[in-house]
Formats: sequence, C-alpha cells, structure tokens
Amino acid sequence: MAAATAAEAMERGVREVFPEAECVRVPLADGGEGLVAALAPVLGAQIVQAQVRDPFSEWITAEYGLTADGLAIMESASAIGLGLIPASERNIWAANTAGVADLIRDAVARGARRLLIGIGGTATNDCGAGMLSGLGTEIFDALGEPVAALPSELGMVAAMKLRTEVDGAPLPPITVACDVNNPLLGEQGATAVFGPQKGATAADIGYLEDALAQYAACLERASGKAVRELPGAGAAGGLGAAFLAIGAELKPGIEIVLDTLNVAARLQGADYVLTGEGALDAQTGGGKAPFGMAALAAQHQVPCVAFVGQLGEGAIQLSGFTQKICITPPNMERSQALIRGPQHLQASVAAWASTLVSTDL
Repeated sequence: MAAATAAEAMERGVREVFPEAECVRVPLADGGEGLVAALAPVLGAQIVQAQVRDPFSEWITAEYGLTADGLAIMESASAIGLGLIPASERNIWAANTAGVADLIRDAVARGARRLLIGIGGTATNDCGAGMLSGLGTEIFDALGEPVAALPSELGMVAAMKLRTEVDGAPLPPITVACDVNNPLLGEQGATAVFGPQKGATAADIGYLEDALAQYAACLERASGKAVRELPGAGAAGGLGAAFLAIGAELKPGIEIVLDTLNVAARLQGADYVLTGEGALDAQTGGGKAPFGMAALAAQHQVPCVAFVGQLGEGAIQLSGFTQKICITPPNMERSQALIRGPQHLQASVAAWASTLVSTDL
C-alpha cells in the first residue's frame, strides 16, 4: 500500500482506542516508490508526464515533479519499476534502464536545473547501461562492434565512449536517493541480493555477476572512477554505479526525505512513532525508511514501533525498534494479505494501542 494509505490506516487504528489522540501523519519514502508523493507537495512541485521506455523498451507514461526553481523529483521505478512487470513476465536478461534516460531528457527539456532521482524498486540489473546508452554513451566489443545495452550482452563489452550530455548540454547536477547501500558485486552485490526478486534463477546468478564485472571494469576505465565498491553502487541493479561514474551524488533517500519534511521537529512531544514496511529483514538496515525513522526517533528518545507485512530473516537482529509487529494473519496467502493490508494494519495498530490503556496512557 502507498505510504499515505498506511498512515491513514495507522491513525484509524489509534483512534479506535484513543479517539482524542493527536496523530501526525508523515508519509515517507526512501528512494523507491513514493518519493515524488512524499516530496512534491512540500516543495510545491507540479506533477508532469513524460513518455518513457519501460524495462522492456515499451513506451509508457510516467510522472515526476518539477518545481518552479527547476528541481526535478523523479522515481526510476515510474519507468522501470518491478511493479510494472507481472511476476510471470520478469526477465532479468532483457530488462534495461533506458527509461531513466527518457525521464532525464524530458526534465532537461522542460528546464530542470537540478535532478533528484530515487532509484529503488527497479526490475533491472544492467549496471545502468541502458540509461547511459540513452544519454549517448556507446559500448563496443573487442572487435569494435556496437554491443546492445542489455544484461545478456554486457559480458562482451570491451570498451565504451562515456558521454554525459543531453542534446549537447552538460547534465545538470544529480542527487540520487538510494534505499540500499550495497556494493555492485559480490555476496552483498546487486545480482546476488536483488537478482532473484527480478527473475534471476540460481543458475543465472554467476553469469550475470560475471557480465556486470566485465562491464564495470570498462565503466571504471572510461570514467576514471573506481565505483564498484562504493556504498549504493549496487542499488537498482547497478544503476547506482552508473550514476556515480557520471558524477552524481548518492545519498540515503530516507535522510533526504526526513530532512525535507522536517520530521525531527514533528517528533517534539510525541509519545510514540509508528512506522512500517512490507517486509522487515536484513535489507531494512541498509537504508530503508523504517530503519532511518527508528534511528531518528531514538535520537529524540521516542519509542518506535514497526508494523510489517512479514518478519523476514534478520528482522530480530535489527535495533532501534521498541516492538516489531507482523500484521499478516498466520498462513494467509500473499495475494490476500496484499488485498487486506490496510484492514490488517488498522487492526494491528488498534490491538497494540489497547495494550497501552492500563500502562502508558
């Protein structure tokens, strides 16, 4: 469910027990879906539409925010999001990031002077080759022949001409909002950690890893920047590495959102913070919204309770939360859990709030 929907369900749950409670709703995002919805109203951005390529290069309509002073607020997921592709049709070998270049080009054509791009939630694992190709970069094999900017072809890349211009003009400054801090390669890299959810089988992982390593070596030579080990390089299937190579600044998306929304000030006088996520697991500590919210709440000594659809591997070890509550009834099918998410969230919050009647409040 969208962050605003979740916040509304939480408030309803609280008010079932405490009708007079003051509930401050602050929908958050961490660099994936919801970044535009969280920031556009606060920054006074107008929502505009752009024609972009989806992960399989079919043309679709995407939206982003554009402020009067030239800040474009974008989500890569609006063009190449995992949610755009049914699970049965995911093909990690063919998915590419060209749609991100389309977003950038559209924003620059409309006069954008700064770009804020959230890169979470993508269906891609091409190390940003599609995006760079869409911005003019050329890639070649050992014989100097052009190579398609697809994961299935990246293992053949031997050289590239890296370009960072749009229609002859330099790219405006880019800040990338990242929701994870993974490196590009290795056991914690883009392919090993996120590849399976994008359609990679166990047999695919090794081949994809080798292809990204080959391409990354060429990217580093062309840019003169060692990017593969930097935090966030593995975000969005290596899109983070591509942005680093062209000079973008990568920042934790949740920090950008918390600062922009001035959440610290809203914590003053609060008794509790309620936050949530689809699944709380080992990845949550790498830059996801609930973890960032919990850290900020801890700084202000406000207890933070997480309501989640699933408590996954590593959830128990996550620090900063007073409680971690799974809202999904045991043995419920995932499809039904998704449909009934708002009701389950409201009921879980109400049940939690009822435990406070004879204790804190």
